[in-house]
Amino acid sequence: MIRVVVVDDHAIFRSGLKADLADDLLVVGEAATVDDAVEVIACELPEVVLLDVHLPGGAGGGGREVIERSSTGTFLALSVSDAAQDVVSVIRAGARGYVTKAASGEEISAAVRAVAGGDAVFSPRLAGFVLDAFGAATGLPPAVAGGLADGGEDELDRLSHREREVMRLIARGYSYKETARELFISVKTVETHVSAVLRKLQLSSRHELTRWAANRRLL
Repeated sequence: MIRVVVVDDHAIFRSGLKADLADDLLVVGEAATVDDAVEVIACELPEVVLLDVHLPGGAGGGGREVIERSSTGTFLALSVSDAAQDVVSVIRAGARGYVTKAASGEEISAAVRAVAGGDAVFSPRLAGFVLDAFGAATGLPPAVAGGLADGGEDELDRLSHREREVMRLIARGYSYKETARELFISVKTVETHVSAVLRKLQLSSRHELTRWAANRRLL
């Protein structure tokens, strides 16, 4: 079981999220304000904190303030916002990842497991903000840089030119239709290339592909 605290100022969202999380995630506490979140985290010592970016209370720093005032826990930001300033703010403060509320319960559960295991996780369109803000991989915060792997060039050499083009667009969050329009190919061809990319890189989903590409600064 992974112990989780849910922090969001909307009770109905907290209830829905708790109901949607996988059975191996145990919600041990919840909070709606900055001050309450800091107190609950200190009391319950969760492994992962699902943290809304915009929260009332405290000094007005929202989710970033919760991270800065807490001495324990791994933080996964969860927000309706996909604004670059929000993403960069919480990552600078020490969050291990950032997922939008458009994600499904299954996707959020997978993200919780990933950050609990030491990985960095971002919704597809957000990884580029982090790379743009922090520059080279060595300049990333330790929590994010820790997931970087060697051998990226060798792995990339396995892909054809067209597969690389498809990979970059899909990793950036483009849909299959958007990718097809961008490259002037059919959706079926995109699907074929994506399957080949995942097979060659030994990945199982587009979320893993996004993380793989972000770790190697290919976005």
